[in-house]
Amino acid sequence: MPVTQTTGEIRVPTRRSAELMLLVFAIAIVFAAEAIVEATRDGRINSHLLTDSIVPLAAGLIAHLVIRRVAPYADPLLLPIVVLLNGLGLVMIHRLDLGLKQQSDDGTGPKFTGAAAPTQIVWTALGLALFLLIIWFIRDHRVLARYAYTLALAGMFFLVLPSVLPARFSEVNGARIWIRVAGFSIQPGEFAKILLTIFASAYLVTKRDVLSLAGRRFLGIDLPRGRDFAPLLVVWLICIGVLVRGHDLGSSLMFFGLFIVLLYVATERVSWVIVGVLLFSGGAFLAYQLFSNVQTRVTVWLHVFDYPDGIGLQVSQSLFGLGTGGLFGTGLGGGHPEIVPLPATDFIISSFGEELGIFGLVALLVVYVLFIARGFAAALAVRDTFGKLLGTGLSFSIGLQLFVVVAGVTRLLPETGLTTPFLSYGGSSLLANYALLALLLRISDAARRPAEPGRHAAAEPITPPQAVVPA
Repeated sequence: MPVTQTTGEIRVPTRRSAELMLLVFAIAIVFAAEAIVEATRDGRINSHLLTDSIVPLAAGLIAHLVIRRVAPYADPLLLPIVVLLNGLGLVMIHRLDLGLKQQSDDGTGPKFTGAAAPTQIVWTALGLALFLLIIWFIRDHRVLARYAYTLALAGMFFLVLPSVLPARFSEVNGARIWIRVAGFSIQPGEFAKILLTIFASAYLVTKRDVLSLAGRRFLGIDLPRGRDFAPLLVVWLICIGVLVRGHDLGSSLMFFGLFIVLLYVATERVSWVIVGVLLFSGGAFLAYQLFSNVQTRVTVWLHVFDYPDGIGLQVSQSLFGLGTGGLFGTGLGGGHPEIVPLPATDFIISSFGEELGIFGLVALLVVYVLFIARGFAAALAVRDTFGKLLGTGLSFSIGLQLFVVVAGVTRLLPETGLTTPFLSYGGSSLLANYALLALLLRISDAARRPAEPGRHAAAEPITPPQAVVPA
């Protein structure tokens, strides 16, 4: 690193120029992908090429300029990766719109009710606005620890609200996890995931010592004292109870896995992983016994080709599409991923697998792995414990969601209905993931930012007043 001649201080490069170059490269890939789709489907280039290229270009450049101003030391790879994934998602959603419209015109599919790509463009703009608000006004991620319990209550409210609303306002495909009013729908659980991650991170910072110490030993496992673990356990039980009532067991798995990983990172005790696996196994068994939709998903998972035209249609067509794609795919616009029900949401990964092949799909997954790895790197490098836990939790949530989605599409696990981050159609997921990106960039900026002259870098987060327990 360069050293100044006068003060001898180490000058840390901001690497914003590298971020800009990567943004240009990402947008070029999106531009080329849209051009291939248009050339394959229509034999010519039309105005969609300009629209679907300008949106990620504008989003990337605006975000880049703001980051250069308020978070100059942030990781230079995170934003280009998100712009690439979001842009490719727009391209695939537009490509699926073309296929669904052709099916409707030919009479071989359901009636085409309207293109989804323009709506996703609007959600992208809203996601960018939320991103800018968070990264502009939250200049220190440690401030969030002050409001840990307030954010937890907000997260709980978001989780509970759909389950207490009438089914006509909250139920879609058997899951009561939505708020639907006047044609507008949003999934508040996506935001609850981030809010509860902030709470769990702040709470574990204040309680990590007592949670690491043995309270009681049961079956060779050291358990903490009940009074120390009770608040976190209560939040977890409420989350699981609400999500089970809403029949959204995929999100239940997300919350469960997230809390267990944060506990393990905070305490470094393998016993928490063992307890977590046991609790998950018991919860999965009870869910299978109690809920018919869980039984249906497991039946499809085990015997998908016994129901090719019924409950197994979605998964079986997804597998056929992946098989059709083979190693190198049919080419963008050259396959028929629109045959899969809900191809732009639950099964957009299979759409990419059919048209890009195994090689293209693996390349896409490598991009995700790079994003997750950079998030973990920021969590490791940041100086305060709250930032370490928060960065770990946010990065792990993306990794776990991606694993569950890909495992469901490829029949490694039962299908859960989760969406692929940044790729899939859906406003709630896109907004929440842009908020997640802003927090990760803020953490990475704190990790690489040199200490100000005359001040020592904080080693611990700002103590959350609500979490202080009198002795």
